[in-house]
Amino acid sequence: MSVVAEGASDAWVITRRNLRKILRVPDVLVFTTLSPIMFVLLFAYVFGNAIGSQDTGVDYTEFLVPGIFAQTVVFGATFTGYSLAEDLQKGIIDRFRSLPMSSSSVVLGRTVADIGINIVSLVVMALTGLVVGWRIRSSVLDALAGFVVLLLFAFAVSWIMASVALLVRTPEVVNNASFIVIFPLTFIANTFVSISNLPGPLATFANWNPVSSVCQAARELFGNTDPAAPVPDAWSMQHPVPYTLIWVVIILAVFVPLSIRLYRRAASR
Repeated sequence: MSVVAEGASDAWVITRRNLRKILRVPDVLVFTTLSPIMFVLLFAYVFGNAIGSQDTGVDYTEFLVPGIFAQTVVFGATFTGYSLAEDLQKGIIDRFRSLPMSSSSVVLGRTVADIGINIVSLVVMALTGLVVGWRIRSSVLDALAGFVVLLLFAFAVSWIMASVALLVRTPEVVNNASFIVIFPLTFIANTFVSISNLPGPLATFANWNPVSSVCQAARELFGNTDPAAPVPDAWSMQHPVPYTLIWVVIILAVFVPLSIRLYRRAASR
């Protein structure tokens, strides 16, 4: 068996281990899915009238739900970092180190398993969105492409969180460090309001914020945009799908080798 095949096989074993762990502790999955439901209901019914009066070009619920999708998968990526740090803290990584397995398979298996969690979250959010009035107004293929773009971006961000976990090594610090970065990224964006409603410097940042492009890409692929709306000034908002994919490639190119190197260093301590 080739080195690549062995690594893929090892990663699949770790992926199954992580998925079984979630099934055996269903509380994690329950609370992971409750958070996006809460955001959808809170913004749709509590803040919807106030925020929805701003110029989004479409019904606010249809503007909101793709943004919630993007926010949830980005926040969901922190679970990768938390779980890796927890395994380090409990000594499970030391047990993996004693086994004849690829060093990259542990991190890869963790990030792939979290795709499963994000799929469940997206399904739950989509059903909740349909209840509050969100609709997919594009083709089936376009809609599937929208979900794929969201999952690809989440997969890339999970490698960033893996690197953070392998640097700080404690779950509590991972959570705090992650939220310091992710919180402003998801709120200084077009997640909940149109970029046109933001003041100058924040609008410029939001235009080039990859979270904004993920939201915009999802809205376009789900058919939740106004065809008559003016063309955005920023190239990133004019071409949100390729801009998002560029970020995915850059993040993976930087953080996959970095995470593997940090894992080898952490496992050798």
